[in-house]
Amino acid sequence: MCEHCGCDSSPEVTSTNLQTGRLIRLSHHSHEHVHADGTRHAHHGEHAPHEHGAEGHGLAHEVELKARVLGKNDVLASSNRAWLAERHALAVNLMSGPGAGKTTLLERTIRDLRGDLPLYVIEGDQATSNDAERIGRAGADVVQVNTGTGCHLDAHMVGHGLAELSPRKGSMIFIENVGNLVCPALFDLGEKRRVAILSTTEGEDKPLKYPYMFKETDLVLLNKVDLLPYLDFSADQAIKNARAINPDVKVLPVSARTGEGLSDWYAWLRHELSMVAAAETA
Repeated sequence: MCEHCGCDSSPEVTSTNLQTGRLIRLSHHSHEHVHADGTRHAHHGEHAPHEHGAEGHGLAHEVELKARVLGKNDVLASSNRAWLAERHALAVNLMSGPGAGKTTLLERTIRDLRGDLPLYVIEGDQATSNDAERIGRAGADVVQVNTGTGCHLDAHMVGHGLAELSPRKGSMIFIENVGNLVCPALFDLGEKRRVAILSTTEGEDKPLKYPYMFKETDLVLLNKVDLLPYLDFSADQAIKNARAINPDVKVLPVSARTGEGLSDWYAWLRHELSMVAAAETA
């Protein structure tokens, strides 16, 4: 799917439940998906067609293949969405470039909210369980998904993670996507809300350079604002750029290190969870 950005079309993907130690190998070409009612069925992935003839013919096949991959992902995302709806659960997809502070922010969030809400995490990285171990120590049940050469999570991976976690009714589930400002925005995971994290240590023009990420998000967290006195970074310009792409997007300045602005972030999460509960009981 993402061969042009270095993502292998058939990466070695694994899912590890850090509570039980159970490791599952997931394949894009043949896998089992778990539905909300507990039933399971297999999907068989699409193999890239052999490209013969003119360059245009090969390009047409490539476009068709990508459409099939995204279409199949959307079917699985709908299944995840139904699975979550039955549990009145809020799933939040956290996306950013590497080093923006997703994991640190998530650790702080878990420590501050774990006494009030049931919290679960699906942690996405190409390799290692380092971040999942940090999340576990913070106090949340967590499944680590390693994507190998893959540069994003997809609905299939998240479906397995949800089945492993088996979250309680009324839970909040954070999906920490692979650090990448391109491909994660293209894949529906079945989440209710998307949050893009932009840090003050990045360029304030990131929303303009990676518009799809910021166009498709519900909230932007401007992280590491405690560093603003030491950086050549204009928070106002970064916010202006984000709203040039997504005029209605909400932007919250926060610092995972000092706690600045986190009360607003927590209020947003609680409101979104309450809206899920209200929608399901209406």
